[in-house]
Amino acid sequence: MKTEELQKWIGKTEERTDVLTSFPATALAATLNHKELDYSENKNLPPLWHWLYFLPIFRLSEAGYDGHAALGDFLPPVPLPRRMWAGSRIKFLSPLKLGNEYKKTSTIKSVSAKSGRSGNLVFVTVTHEVSSDGSICINEEHDIVYREKATSSSASAKLVEAPKEFDFSNDINPDPVLLFRYSALTFNGHRIHYDHPFCTETEGYDGLVVHGPLLATLLLDGLASHKPNCIVQNFEFRAMAPVFDHMKFKVRGKQVDTSEYSLWIEREDGSIAMNATAKVI
Repeated sequence: MKTEELQKWIGKTEERTDVLTSFPATALAATLNHKELDYSENKNLPPLWHWLYFLPIFRLSEAGYDGHAALGDFLPPVPLPRRMWAGSRIKFLSPLKLGNEYKKTSTIKSVSAKSGRSGNLVFVTVTHEVSSDGSICINEEHDIVYREKATSSSASAKLVEAPKEFDFSNDINPDPVLLFRYSALTFNGHRIHYDHPFCTETEGYDGLVVHGPLLATLLLDGLASHKPNCIVQNFEFRAMAPVFDHMKFKVRGKQVDTSEYSLWIEREDGSIAMNATAKVI
């Protein structure tokens, strides 16, 4: 696939400002079944919960067929229909405090194409900086992959067996209510998370797809429940296989050394859905 036109988007930026109000954080805490629901001003926002803020707002008439915002504005108009959050690399430089205003600056870092087991692929990497008064608090790289429409001959994800040893494990039942709540909290209209006929008939999935960022959030939530006082400095994850609403799964982690944890989502078939590493102090 030729990407010369798409690469013209490299360097394109956009900025958003937001005040970190308490409701989204409180609502996510309730969705994750936390006992503590007090997310008032001046409290630190847990890592990855910044994804509840700086949300792109667009008119319903501007949505694409899949519920996302139509491409060609900030993100390049990739001519492939299936979109997936493939992974991220995140540095937490200083905590975000509820009640304060922050700025998020996003930049298209790279656009590349290749052919994989499932056909043509286009990878778009976006950098995000969350800052306050010129000081960067979060530095993130976000990988998006675009794929061809699924066919009966499309190759499925190559499954990797999950580790047998772990220090903590949490069982999750990803029912449609959980998926609905997370979609609502992140203003995510992507139909693969709530429209079952669209998932199975149009996109070729086995069921409703559990959000990649929700899985990543559950990984750090599991780490926090295991080691409540740790401070996450670096976190990176990679999506390896989809999780569907009819699959119960496990959030697992193991300490690698004094400052590093290996984290993963284990599907009910014993394979890894998401692999991650967290560096902590």
